[in-house]
Amino acid sequence: MAINKGDFIEIDYTGRLEDSTVFDTTEESVAKKEKIHNPDARYGSVVICVGQNHVVAGLDKGIEGKDAGKEYKIEVSPEEGFGKKDAKLIQMIATNKFRKENINPMPGLQVNIDGMLGIIRNVSGGRTLVDFNHPLSGQRLFYAVKVKRVVADEKEKVKAMIDIRIGLRDFDVELKDGKALITTAKDLKIPAEIAKGLSEEISKLVPAVKSIEFAARKQEKGDKSNRPVQKGSEAR
Repeated sequence: MAINKGDFIEIDYTGRLEDSTVFDTTEESVAKKEKIHNPDARYGSVVICVGQNHVVAGLDKGIEGKDAGKEYKIEVSPEEGFGKKDAKLIQMIATNKFRKENINPMPGLQVNIDGMLGIIRNVSGGRTLVDFNHPLSGQRLFYAVKVKRVVADEKEKVKAMIDIRIGLRDFDVELKDGKALITTAKDLKIPAEIAKGLSEEISKLVPAVKSIEFAARKQEKGDKSNRPVQKGSEAR
């Protein structure tokens, strides 16, 4: 079954650089083997919507037209990966600026300058060269992708979007009469503007859903079920 734009699919992937260095993977065993395991990271298959840039653009485009249930090698150019190197984002900064913040600048150190993340490339003559490009900019990427299945369940699609957009982990979804009720352990107090934007995006990608509502759930005495008891943000 060929994958089309707008399809929700479950995938596993591992991304490597030209020298075979792994920079990203959904598989914990690979992360451990390549010594990039992060105990705080979530590993496991992910559900994405094709054509929505839920993964880098080149990988997203490369998946379209492929068949579910198969494995593929997809090469991604710098332009469709993390972008080309931009010389304007490589800046020379007075070393004293770092010392005033009690930072000892040295090559390879990641720093935050005026809200921008950069990596120090060189320190000499009272000046520090900082690269604000993405660390993988200018790199050609090589992905090994397993397209496990096409996701048909509407609830699972909504769960995927909630996870992608606001990173919720512990929540339930109930669909009824075009409304998706998202219940969580406590009231998240999602700002109305964010809830509205999320609702519009989900409605576009999952037409069966016309609106979403967030609510806290509370376990009552003698009742082992979790029931939504407090309304949060609703958007249509």
